[in-house]
Amino acid sequence: MGNGNLYIGLMSGTSADSIDAALVDLSSETPQLLATHSVSLANLKLPNQVSIKAEIHALAAPGDNELHRMNQLDRALGQLFAQATNELLTKSKLSPDKIMAIGSHGQTIRHYPTSNIPSTNTDMAYTVQVGDPNSIAQLTGITTIADFRRRDIALGGQGAPLVPAFHQSVFEKPGFSRAVVNIGGIANITVLGGDGSPLLGYDTGPGNGLMDKWIQQHLKKDYDNGGQWASQGNVIEPLLGSLMNTPYLEELPPKSTGPELFNSNWLHQHLVPFIKASPTDVQATLLEFTAQSITQALKRHTPTPREIFFCGGGAYNTILMQRLETLLHPNLIASTAQLGIPPEWVEAAAFAWLAKQTLEGKPGNAPTVTGATEQAVLGAIYPGRNFKL
Repeated sequence: MGNGNLYIGLMSGTSADSIDAALVDLSSETPQLLATHSVSLANLKLPNQVSIKAEIHALAAPGDNELHRMNQLDRALGQLFAQATNELLTKSKLSPDKIMAIGSHGQTIRHYPTSNIPSTNTDMAYTVQVGDPNSIAQLTGITTIADFRRRDIALGGQGAPLVPAFHQSVFEKPGFSRAVVNIGGIANITVLGGDGSPLLGYDTGPGNGLMDKWIQQHLKKDYDNGGQWASQGNVIEPLLGSLMNTPYLEELPPKSTGPELFNSNWLHQHLVPFIKASPTDVQATLLEFTAQSITQALKRHTPTPREIFFCGGGAYNTILMQRLETLLHPNLIASTAQLGIPPEWVEAAAFAWLAKQTLEGKPGNAPTVTGATEQAVLGAIYPGRNFKL
């Protein structure tokens, strides 16, 4: 199974902008990012000509004929994950037998953890990711590990976030109080005490997701480049107060969330009293909401981490980062590039690391983060042509 060092991590986040593939050398304690590749989902369609990106967002909420639509999307994304892998290998001039395994997160289309279930409800927690790992293993020939979240759910955990264990392994430094903040569609934090204290991490609330949907609705753009549109508006303080009163923000961890809560319908309910508000002012308010909710979460930890490193697409939103720097002053604000991994590739690298953990029979979850009753080896193994027991 290869030389035992090289793994590929595959990731498609809440925003569903692209499939990211990262080739990672995990032969030492410090991962080496060797090569990266992205496949944009922006203009791709299913065989029935439905936009793949639109279908991902549609299936994140209840709808009609979900089972058939979900499985069509599952197969299509599995093929695209395999395409991303094969193109990455071509770019890197590597043959599949050089890769130990692929760790594929898949595309989350529904996340319903215990924190979303009222105590009076008899529903069972679940999480659903699509991106058929059978197709990935078959089309690449590489052993693929997927379905990382459901074992943690079975142990009473949230199933998310999973990357804090990777952050601890790679970014923690003894004697330094650090936090890693990932700003994707949803934002999450990892608190690294550097003193042997238990690992802590959870979803803080919206990241880029609400801002992306608002600019798509009004300007037909996928995202607010650098936060420039938001910078032209003024924060609507009563609206911000309404958003900040969302009960989820006050819940204690372990907790996780997603577009099941922070979605367009939820936003429009908050906007009812502000029907005449400028769309630009709403965008400015949504940026402030993301900044304030992240800051509020970080400042709840005593002492507040002195070094705060940002990753995810939000790390490139200049206006958002300037606002966070002001709110978190005098703490050090930097990107994970200073720790050796560019912000946009941290999550893909994390799933390469999780694949290695699985193959070596080591746990991938952190119960202090997810609330699971115990550590566990995560994921299911889908053998490639070079698989050996």
